[in-house]
Amino acid sequence: MSSRPPSTDMKLYTYFRSSAAFRARIALNLKGLKPEQVFVHLRKKNQFTDEYRDLNPQALIPTLVHDGHAIAQSLAIIEYLDEIVPEPPLLPADPPGRARVRQIAYAVACEIHPLGNLRVQNYLRDVLGRSEAEVTAWHRHWIALGFAAIEALVANASGRFCHGDRPTLADICLIPQMANARRVDLDLSPYPTLLRIETAAFALPAFVEALPQNQPDAE
Repeated sequence: MSSRPPSTDMKLYTYFRSSAAFRARIALNLKGLKPEQVFVHLRKKNQFTDEYRDLNPQALIPTLVHDGHAIAQSLAIIEYLDEIVPEPPLLPADPPGRARVRQIAYAVACEIHPLGNLRVQNYLRDVLGRSEAEVTAWHRHWIALGFAAIEALVANASGRFCHGDRPTLADICLIPQMANARRVDLDLSPYPTLLRIETAAFALPAFVEALPQNQPDAE
């Protein structure tokens, strides 16, 4: 089994309200890793400094730096962590199980989340001139559409989480998106399975400690 890398070799560039950083924090907690945190305030546009762009040309959060290697994109970070620290695994052992977990994770990370990202919201407001109410309605629409599909995917599945009785990549993506849904006051009653999974997740310290309000940079 691979040994765990020392925390001093690892930095996470993060922002408390970023749901992508929330995912990375959950994964790190599940793996028992405590990297140094570097706070990048997105609303103050700290991500656009030359120093941060040199590290992550996309100017997005999070970025993980380990042993001199910078890794961006939360899903890439999480799968990297799963490779260097295999226990507990964040993907099932069987190929169909891994595919199903990735399907759910990608439904959040590739379909729902990008449409409500801060830079998309800023474009709607600042360039297209949409009101705050219209931006919120946009955000609610895409979350509801995605959650309806994910609810159907997991409604008849056995286990406490999206796939089985322990958290996987799917849950790591779902739970931050549930927090986003609450921020825009989306009615979550049509998604009882997602709510049940959320309750199971927050019975674990790894999820609770990763919450935005529990971060040192929370405002």
